[in-house]
Amino acid sequence: MEQNTIENKNDISNDWVSSSRFMFYMSVFCIVAFVFAGSCNLYAHRYKGKPDVVVPDNTLYNPKYK
Repeated sequence: MEQNTIENKNDISNDWVSSSRFMFYMSVFCIVAFVFAGSCNLYAHRYKGKPDVVVPDNTLYNPKYK
């Protein structure tokens, strides 16, 4: 029985040099995208300062009673 298969010269499993280069660039891209997304998320949820909270006088350290 004869099989009609054509060898693919551009197969990633046969060309280790270009496949390792491709995997390196893909990993660098994924790391950069992950860091950028994390930075954007931290910026969006950043601490926006001390809120102006109204505290009743009777709950202060030195309470003021009426």
